[in-house]
Amino acid sequence: MQKKVKTMAVEDEMSSFLFRLPTSLKEELEQKAAENHKSISAQLRDIVRDALHKDESGSLEVRTFLGQEIDLSSIDEENGLVYVNGIYYRYLIEGNHKKENVQKYIVIEANGNILTLRPLT
Repeated sequence: MQKKVKTMAVEDEMSSFLFRLPTSLKEELEQKAAENHKSISAQLRDIVRDALHKDESGSLEVRTFLGQEIDLSSIDEENGLVYVNGIYYRYLIEGNHKKENVQKYIVIEANGNILTLRPLT
């Protein structure tokens, strides 16, 4: 079954399918929908849309390591790892350069388990 619905001035075609979930989870969904003054379908649609378009900038690595200074001794060039706050991460150096003989680097990007470092001169 399909019908068209206008959302934010864009016409989207809607489709339906059977979705099974535990009774307790359905009850939580019903409660959340009621709190937000939405139908269950609208609440579920918003949850799915938000999950699919989630901004990755909120990852643990970004929140924890972005802008952090790293000592040269924390970089294991042989294994391609950098040791940060008790965890080993893969790393890239900005511009795909080799490790330079500078004393400190700064984390300028975090993407999953890969940190991008920039030498501080």
